Amino acid sequence: MKKFVSLSQRFSYGPSRISIDTLRFYCDLPHSSLSRRPGPLAYYKGLVNQGKLQHDPYQEKVAFELENLLGRLKRYEKDMEEYHANLAKWEENRENERWRLLMEEAEAKQRGAFTPVNKSRTFFRRWMTRKQPENVEPGVGKWVSYLNRERKLDALVGQRPTAPPAPKGLYLYGNVGSGKTMLMDMFYSATEGIVKHRRRSHFHEAMLQVHDLMHKVWKSQVEEKSLQSSISNWVMNLPFDTKIKEWLAAEERYQQEMQMKNILPVVADKFLVDEHGHQKGARLLCFDEIQTVDVFAVVALSGIVSRLLSTGTILVATSNRAPRDLNQDGMQREIFLKFVDSLEQHCENVLIGNEIDYRRYIAQGSIDRDHYFWPLDRVKIKEYENMWEVTTRQYGGQVTSQTLPVMFGRTLEVPESCNGVARLTFEYLCGRPVGAADYIAVAKSYHTVFISNIPVMSMRIRDKARRFITLVDELYNHHCCLFCSADSSIDDLFQGTEEGALFDLESFQFETEIEGGKLRRDVLAEGSVSSGGTQAGIISLLSGQEEMFAFQRAVSRLIEMQTPLYLEGVPYLHPYFQSRQQSSDGLSANTLQ
Repeated sequence: MKKFVSLSQRFSYGPSRISIDTLRFYCDLPHSSLSRRPGPLAYYKGLVNQGKLQHDPYQEKVAFELENLLGRLKRYEKDMEEYHANLAKWEENRENERWRLLMEEAEAKQRGAFTPVNKSRTFFRRWMTRKQPENVEPGVGKWVSYLNRERKLDALVGQRPTAPPAPKGLYLYGNVGSGKTMLMDMFYSATEGIVKHRRRSHFHEAMLQVHDLMHKVWKSQVEEKSLQSSISNWVMNLPFDTKIKEWLAAEERYQQEMQMKNILPVVADKFLVDEHGHQKGARLLCFDEIQTVDVFAVVALSGIVSRLLSTGTILVATSNRAPRDLNQDGMQREIFLKFVDSLEQHCENVLIGNEIDYRRYIAQGSIDRDHYFWPLDRVKIKEYENMWEVTTRQYGGQVTSQTLPVMFGRTLEVPESCNGVARLTFEYLCGRPVGAADYIAVAKSYHTVFISNIPVMSMRIRDKARRFITLVDELYNHHCCLFCSADSSIDDLFQGTEEGALFDLESFQFETEIEGGKLRRDVLAEGSVSSGGTQAGIISLLSGQEEMFAFQRAVSRLIEMQTPLYLEGVPYLHPYFQSRQQSSDGLSANTLQ
């Protein structure tokens, strides 16, 4: 039993361990250490000097670039605070003036409606019952009225304040395990307390959130009855004739419709919202593993990222590919090229050119064999079961089933769970039509996940293999402790390189609400969506080139997830423990008050 003792040691809360637990998720250090938090270059050099990292000139160059960007961010944050203060004042003045102009127009129409002069009354009656010329499109009158009012407002209030020029962000690309995410997280950590509005997102989760926001915006746009009702309630209390009130309500509805005209800018503005929405300043988006796996990703990335960049958001991104190599299948090429142009305008492209997988380097001599049990023989299965019993006893709860909420109104049943620990089979997680949203729910809810009976994967079960890759991505991104029982070693798990490239057609699935969901392949088959690419492009899409990157990354991450350096960070970095720490801090603060 001695070898099982290390598990509880790894999950101890000793403060002396924290300095070595933060190689990858340095951004999530406890708040008390913020004042001592170094910049990315100093932190990188410190890890090298301590022997925790091997010096790499490419990594040091990236750390240097990130350090320079951090310095520019400090000045930019102050400039943006001043800009947002001026913008808020301008928007308030403009809205006040718009309302004043609208009331003046309404009063003029009211006076025209009730003047005792018969000629004027006849004119007003003609105005109220006028017909549009046959060659005038519906809505043109409101459009002209809207434009005239906007021009008057420009003259009265002045043009919108101009945002200060944003410093260029960084687009980091290179091989699997080259240190891209580690360096980005060092930078993200150092921006705490410098940039108020900041966010770190991984590709899978970001795309799901964008899709969720699109559904919500669509719903808000089609709820016209409630919108009309809300407008009518306050308009009807104004001291005007009914006809004038109806005109006012129509003008207000048109104003809101104009603001909701383009859905992607609206979604982009909602995507990067700080929890303290009243705070104004610079905005930073750190985006891990940008990829264009399908049409939705191309269109969504182009619209969201381009909008954020054009409004002053600074982007630091990682990817396996250079920007112009992202979309090798030619999907929505015109939209994609505009996206790349925007990236190149607002970001410096930096290649991490080493050929070393540093996850393997760190793992040499430190792999914990207690976390990956293979092959599936009687001895290893018994060891795996013993580990489950030790772990559940450690967390002192009763093993029960649990229902997890998943995005888009769905749920996932977890048959066995206990205080942040869950056990599931490979077939249950990867042999059914589940996806990234389900895996994110599991990764956020459980700090320790047991997955049993993982087979060797090939073209024969490529759909399951692709799901397993996505599952590993999310467990890694949320810093879960993972125990596996498998048919082979990690390096031999994915045999797709010999039998053919791994490819999962079901990865092209719209994650929608439960009503009326469709597979993307069904939509394409019906001809209701165009891929924007040629037939050759679709064939190329099925070649599995992206899957080559994906399963190489999965192998690399599975190796790192067994190292002491990774495992010792779980109690500090997983959302389960962070939420408990925040609750504890909140209780302490309330006690002191």
